Amino acid sequence: MGVGNEMGEMNERLWTLVSEGAAEKRKRRPTTPIDYLQRPKMLRRPRDSSSGPVLHFFLIVLCNLPFQIDAVGLAPGLYCGTVTCYDVLEISRDDFNKTDLPKLYRRMARQYHPDRVKREDLREETEEKFRLIATAYETLKDDETRTYYDYYLDHPEERYYNFYQYYRLRTAPRVDVRIVIAVTILLISVVQYLSAHQKYREALRYAKEQVKFRHMAIEIGRERGVLEFDKQTGKMKKKQRNGQDSEQIISGIIEENISISGGYRPPRILDTLAVQLLFFPIIGAKLIAWWSRWAFKFWIRRQPYDEEAKLYMIRKNLKQSEEQFQATEPKLMEEYMACELWKRAEFDRWKEDKDKEEKERLSNSGRYRQYKRFMKKQAG
Repeated sequence: MGVGNEMGEMNERLWTLVSEGAAEKRKRRPTTPIDYLQRPKMLRRPRDSSSGPVLHFFLIVLCNLPFQIDAVGLAPGLYCGTVTCYDVLEISRDDFNKTDLPKLYRRMARQYHPDRVKREDLREETEEKFRLIATAYETLKDDETRTYYDYYLDHPEERYYNFYQYYRLRTAPRVDVRIVIAVTILLISVVQYLSAHQKYREALRYAKEQVKFRHMAIEIGRERGVLEFDKQTGKMKKKQRNGQDSEQIISGIIEENISISGGYRPPRILDTLAVQLLFFPIIGAKLIAWWSRWAFKFWIRRQPYDEEAKLYMIRKNLKQSEEQFQATEPKLMEEYMACELWKRAEFDRWKEDKDKEEKERLSNSGRYRQYKRFMKKQAG
């Protein structure tokens, strides 16, 4: 006999026992009428009409609970419904091979495609079968989804956990990692370019505020004839003949003639991360070739440093980036070369002298002495 028949017989026996107990209680009741109003309130007996059905209900639930747990199976709303996705694709779970899955799916999709069905009475059934095949393929082709599905097959009684994992995988956005990386690189490149442009504009703004650059721009504008001056006062006219403002003309001349290098140089697309990654093989090959020439020329053959090598060693000793080193003033660069700072011993001696000079300058500074007194008070 099946589980349903056993449950029916048990319910019938339980109902019989409850009915017999209720009949026995009715037999033991007194036949003479009792005035319940004369009895103390605390001694009143509760009515039996409500306790019987409630007790019967709970007994039936407790007796049927093991059968309900055993009867838990595949849920209609999860994955492929009451049929396993392996059975839908006519494959065995033990012999599952992911590489054969696309070929099997294409074969079954062609076989059960709704457009191949001519009869209208079979079209709805074929469409349902086709959707079921597509669902089975989407479930089994992804490793993560298949892992949760196998757990669902092995533990169907964990309904809440299986429902959560199913809808989490369905609603979670699936984005290709390559797209995420590409978008991230592009965003970083845009930020790099905008930041470089902002720094360049700040450098130009600072240069336009300097008196020496303004005087140079005014002289260039006078020579070019783009700036007009009052004949009586000799002052520059605010509005020129072409309608332009004199400040705009001066700013344009300064921007044309000024050379900004280092970290505030004009923005370039070549300095962005996207372009550098794109040309990374070429840049890497050039770097390897440069190091090879350096090792062969100065380490193996022991040749003396040329001017380019000296500048590189000076920059390395100063621990400056290429942009910072290029922004060094020519007078200071001549000092570096005269002191032979490409030699490590000479650089250490020069650095020690500079540190001493800086300490003496600070010790003679009133602000520095005030700062030292403030720090002593804080420490005391």
